[in-house]
Amino acid sequence: MKLTIATWNINSLRLRQKLLHQLAGALQPDIICLQETKVPDELFPGAIAGELNMPHVLKRGMKGYNGVAILSRLPLALAEDTPDWCGKGDCRHISATVQTGGAPLTLHNFYVPAGGDIPDRNENPKFGHKLDFLGETRAHFATYPPKRAVLVGDLNIAPLEQDVWSHKQLLDVVSHTPIEVEGLNAWMKEGWYDAMRHFVPPEQKLYTWWSYRNRDWAASDRGRRLDHVWVTPDLKDGLQTMQVLRPARDWEQPSDHVPVAVTLEV
Repeated sequence: MKLTIATWNINSLRLRQKLLHQLAGALQPDIICLQETKVPDELFPGAIAGELNMPHVLKRGMKGYNGVAILSRLPLALAEDTPDWCGKGDCRHISATVQTGGAPLTLHNFYVPAGGDIPDRNENPKFGHKLDFLGETRAHFATYPPKRAVLVGDLNIAPLEQDVWSHKQLLDVVSHTPIEVEGLNAWMKEGWYDAMRHFVPPEQKLYTWWSYRNRDWAASDRGRRLDHVWVTPDLKDGLQTMQVLRPARDWEQPSDHVPVAVTLEV
């Protein structure tokens, strides 16, 4: 069967939940993975899942920030044994088994720490947290190699030179520093393949995020690819299509991220 998985940092689910109808109309996903839901589980707006005909919902949220969720047409089973990354309990990862009709698929939805503004762990604990998070994820998947799995989310790092509007100017800016890129690449090497770059060659620009600070984001086009879709090599040959929903950046009250969807045969 073909499976379309969308990922989006929605930047407040309660504020932007109606935009999920536009996402669903444009991308026709079977599964939607959300980051920065910013809502505790008891206040999660579950009605939106029914409106989207996605009755299977898993969420891990907290008040005011972070939070991840999965909405699905297909049955989901929560992976109960996921690590408490950096011991913070801060709702940055949820994992599920997806019943696809054949062999089940493992799905990981991540929201990696942004890391603050100063790329120095001694001056900026948030940056240290980000580097530690990357180290723990790499170590985890080195110990438990993934199989038949998809990993999506806002990983808050643009690893390639063409994943940012100016490699030279952003080398010292959090999200594109060499130490972050090294950490993300080390994680990816523990059994993952970059599904987005499967469709767009590394020498071509590819962005998923544009700052709110840019008054005319489309004209300046100072973007970064902070959102990612990875698959395990055993799913690589099943990759069918990939779409970055750039028009979503112009939706009413938009997120600064836009949705990404990948379709694969599973």
